[in-house]
Amino acid sequence: MGSVIFRIAAIHLRPILLVLSIVVLYRGHNEPGGGFIGGLMAGMAFVLYAMAVGVEQAREARTIKPVSFMGTGLMLALLSGFIAPLTGKGVFMEGVWTELSLPGLDAIKLGTPLLFDAGVFLVVAGMITSIMFAIMEE
Repeated sequence: MGSVIFRIAAIHLRPILLVLSIVVLYRGHNEPGGGFIGGLMAGMAFVLYAMAVGVEQAREARTIKPVSFMGTGLMLALLSGFIAPLTGKGVFMEGVWTELSLPGLDAIKLGTPLLFDAGVFLVVAGMITSIMFAIMEE
């Protein structure tokens, strides 16, 4: 195990990195970022934590297995492509957009590309976590 300072820093950085990965996921439609970069950040948050406290404790801190993340992400990415044909607004994988208006806030544009990016996010985060935990256990 590493130093106490590294352990404390990793414990406090993990939730911050996870929140920032969600911000990068949402920001990716108009600027750099998106599901892939956000997924890398989320996966590396768990890898950093595992480096600090050990793989076994990091596995216990996760509530969902990485394989479940990958399967859910693949299904979400695939199903996001069927929304346009099912609603009659386009062909497979064509973007369908809507605006969410909340009182006191600007309208938030949501669409099927965000669902696709969320699927990519889950696949990448699950894959990075799974591979790195396996390597770290060796």
